[in-house]
Amino acid sequence: MELNEEQREQHRVDAVIEVINDKHHAMEQQLVHAHQETRAVERNYSDNASVNTFEIDDASETNAEIQQQRQLVARVVETETILKRQLSTLAQLAHNPYFGKIEIQDTPQAAIEQLYIGTSSLQGPDDEFLIYDWRAPVAAIYYNGTLGHVKYTTPSGHQETELLNKRQFTIEDGHITNMFDTNETVGDEMLQYALGQQNDEYMQNIVATIQAEQNDIIRDTTHDLLVVQGVAGSGKTSAILQRIAFLLYHARAELSADQILLFSPNKLFSNYIAEVLPSLGERNMRQVTLADFLSARLEGLKVQTLFERYEAHQKQLPTEVIRATMGSLDFMAALTDYVATLDEDSIEFADVYLVDEVLFSAYHTKLIYSRQPANASVGAKMLATKNQLIKELKRKVTNALDAPWVSEALNGMSTEEYEQLIGVGTRDEFTSAEAESEYAAAKFVERYYQGVYDALFNDYYVDVYTQYTAFLMQYGTQTDQPELWELKAQQFQTALEYHQVLLDDATPFMYLRDLLTNSGRNRQIQHLFVDEMQDYTMAQMVYFKHAFPHAQFTILGDNQQALFDDVTAVNEFYANLQTAFAAKHTKLVTLNKSYRSTQEITAFGKALLPANNHIEAFTRQGRLPRIVPTTDETSSMAYLTATLPEFLATYGTVAILTKTASAATRIAQMLRAQLPVTNLTATDRALPKGVIALPIYLAKGLEFDCAIAYDVSATTYTTANDAAILYTVATRAMHDLLLIVNGQPSPILAQLDRALYQKIEPVAVHEENN
Repeated sequence: MELNEEQREQHRVDAVIEVINDKHHAMEQQLVHAHQETRAVERNYSDNASVNTFEIDDASETNAEIQQQRQLVARVVETETILKRQLSTLAQLAHNPYFGKIEIQDTPQAAIEQLYIGTSSLQGPDDEFLIYDWRAPVAAIYYNGTLGHVKYTTPSGHQETELLNKRQFTIEDGHITNMFDTNETVGDEMLQYALGQQNDEYMQNIVATIQAEQNDIIRDTTHDLLVVQGVAGSGKTSAILQRIAFLLYHARAELSADQILLFSPNKLFSNYIAEVLPSLGERNMRQVTLADFLSARLEGLKVQTLFERYEAHQKQLPTEVIRATMGSLDFMAALTDYVATLDEDSIEFADVYLVDEVLFSAYHTKLIYSRQPANASVGAKMLATKNQLIKELKRKVTNALDAPWVSEALNGMSTEEYEQLIGVGTRDEFTSAEAESEYAAAKFVERYYQGVYDALFNDYYVDVYTQYTAFLMQYGTQTDQPELWELKAQQFQTALEYHQVLLDDATPFMYLRDLLTNSGRNRQIQHLFVDEMQDYTMAQMVYFKHAFPHAQFTILGDNQQALFDDVTAVNEFYANLQTAFAAKHTKLVTLNKSYRSTQEITAFGKALLPANNHIEAFTRQGRLPRIVPTTDETSSMAYLTATLPEFLATYGTVAILTKTASAATRIAQMLRAQLPVTNLTATDRALPKGVIALPIYLAKGLEFDCAIAYDVSATTYTTANDAAILYTVATRAMHDLLLIVNGQPSPILAQLDRALYQKIEPVAVHEENN
């Protein structure tokens, strides 16, 4: 490309950055004024909140003023927050204002338009667009279009234009370091540069290198169930985060970040992706792990996590043979039918106590339930029963206000207890002693019956634990293994005695409870994202649909990375999801090209899987994966101690990946005598630099400059499912992959083509690395 062309583009970059700096300076002044206004409004609010409210009229007027002041405080604080966010966006644009340019011409007679694409839009002094946001409708041409006639979608319908040229830039600190014209979505040159960078502690946004297939996922607004099957390193998680940013941009008036929920595999992953949306000027969506979600919905019980079940090797338990059934669509359908056919004689009603007194007996509740309309659903009848019980409780509260025992209790209180009841410093607010007595009695009676109200509100008038046990027993009678289901029911009850719930029971139990009590639904969430879909059962998917009835679902993962269960074929998984969600508009997108790892590492990972996989490698060259045989753990530790410093001199992060948490802990402890090693556990949130040791299930969705698969031996990786685990380990590596074998190698390695890896004898390794 001619030098004067690059100079012309650099001149434009300089001019745009000058506009950005001017806007940044002006906005800094606005922020100063906004901050001053916020402090003034807060001081005014504080003054109004302390006004004497002795007279009732004064109190009413003051309360109205306080409410107005609260709203004003919220507005000025929000203004300040918006300005800070805009300043952050401008600071990012000053470093790298844009990454792409398209030249289009709507008709042969029309002027040629030059549009520059960046992470955020920017308008000049005359309101002309200097930069178009990558999410703008016209920007789709940059990602999907090849030179010639192109179509793109706008809010007003489909538009057509002629794409004359597409240019890509790498701009660092305001200087163009590379630029080239291309007819591709993103030229290999730019993609090679981006993928060749070392890993960071946070995932970076990929808006400059979005591929056409990823762009289709990002901009999809027509499907209420979108399933993305993507091989390891295909960019599916990055694309999903860009999708969230696009949805927030596309429906800004109707959708907020608080209405989007992402189920992430663990806290490490949640932290790893935490900077993607803020880097695009958007607030982060809500994130939750499955463990946290279940714990919140089963408060007071210790719910077994997926990781705990994996570590406990529960496949050895007799009830393991029915685990797949409990996670199936059929099991949840049977549970739905069970609840729908319950009558007052088969529902396990429970007594509601006030201290040692039965305030509402199970028989009384059963009578109320039996009087509900016969054609109503069980959930509707139960809700009506609950409301009737609450009405009866309110009558009891009202009748108790004048009861002698209330006066006796109040008179027997100390001054400190009495003031805590009515509120310290509030006695001067009452117009008379009688008003104060009435208020005190009301507060006392309310507190006295609060436990009963909580019991009714939380549906303790029905024993859902016994009900679930009864369901398990009944279900078992319809199978050819009733003794196993009886054992399962006993196992559930035994765990309850220790305030615990096994993972396999958690979802069907919650579903039964919600159907029975007509509860458990969150109608605020508009979009639900589930990452690592292969780690979820169909029963859990059914529950998500129940719990978030108004949500559109985007579900992504890689069926080949099934660590916790057997691999399920993609088409079968998709068909089951369509049934579970009863969705009208569904789409399955398959991403087969892997961008994370070098071509050599991708080929090695591909060979670990069945021959019918469709994984494609991006052409980024690197060294062959290396298999290092050692005689035992002592020799493997000696090898790691000798070579890890050399890896750290090249890479920022070296991950030692094990099959279990106990193995990672053991390795970290042994290596720490020689060099710093961080042992990551399920409670960790940050991903540090240096040498880290962690079990593979905590590395889901993460990537490392160098990954070391530890103990790939015949005793550790043996079964067909272990091949999926080893594949997941191998595909964490971006640039370098080592496999340490203690003793006899895994039979999985014996099946590999010798040309896919380099075998190194430990005694020769040190010289080889030099």
